[in-house]
Amino acid sequence: MKWFGYLLFLVFAGRVGAQSMEPRFYANAPTGLNFALGGYSYSYGGLSFDPSLIIDNAKLHVNSGVAAYARSFGLFGKSAKFDIAVPYSFLSGTATQEGNPVSRTVNGLNDPQFRGSINFIGAPALTLQEFRDYQQNFVMGASLKVTAPLGQYDDTKLINLGQNRWSFAPELGMSKVFGPLIVEVAGAVILYTDNDDFLGQTMEKAPIYSVQAHLIYTFPKMVWLALDGTYYLGGETTVSGVKKNNELQNSRMGATLAFPVSRRNSLKLYASAGISTRTGSDFNIFGVAWQYRWGGGL
Repeated sequence: MKWFGYLLFLVFAGRVGAQSMEPRFYANAPTGLNFALGGYSYSYGGLSFDPSLIIDNAKLHVNSGVAAYARSFGLFGKSAKFDIAVPYSFLSGTATQEGNPVSRTVNGLNDPQFRGSINFIGAPALTLQEFRDYQQNFVMGASLKVTAPLGQYDDTKLINLGQNRWSFAPELGMSKVFGPLIVEVAGAVILYTDNDDFLGQTMEKAPIYSVQAHLIYTFPKMVWLALDGTYYLGGETTVSGVKKNNELQNSRMGATLAFPVSRRNSLKLYASAGISTRTGSDFNIFGVAWQYRWGGGL
């Protein structure tokens, strides 16, 4: 049942933008499968919802839950997936803005995320029966994530859970198998619309460019461990025509452990921390996620 390991955590959309690290996202999967996911994470430190927000000395504590759904299907003979994630968070803490102290306690929905992806090289659309003989080698794919401005937002507050703007994140990723090792690399750009109600002003945000890499080792019994890293830059904000000189140039590292609980259920543990930070988003995060699979003849 070596093939069954590919079904462990093919999606987790609950993390945020360029800071997210998602090992095995471009792994192939049988068509017709459904994935339901519930997760919890705790983060502390710099703000993680908008990494280029104009604040300093952020000491924020965030407890978040996420509910997500994904489905695998065939598209033009290639394997594809669609997923939607809706996070909910409790945030409290302090920061400074231009030397003035700011405090915030709030809970509510974060901006939901929608994503479609297709693996166009090395990952044909296969039924579950056909997938049993599949051996992954080199896979390349692309995805598009859309974040909708439906989360909690108060135009009189600096710190919010939602960003009050759309974002669009096209990504190109590839995965190569070397025996029990899998090496993955993905590059993305996040494009933002304007927030036209930022403390009574208009905030523009430059694109954020990111690259993430994963070194994944597969153990017996369908357990795998990934070392994760990401680097991202850009995202300078302009408020009412004034540039804020807060361009990002940050890096993060983390680890992910996934293992099956039963034929249909899996658990994932993950953690990450900031390594270098020019502006914002210097935080640590710890999380756990549960995934249930059905359909497709499973």
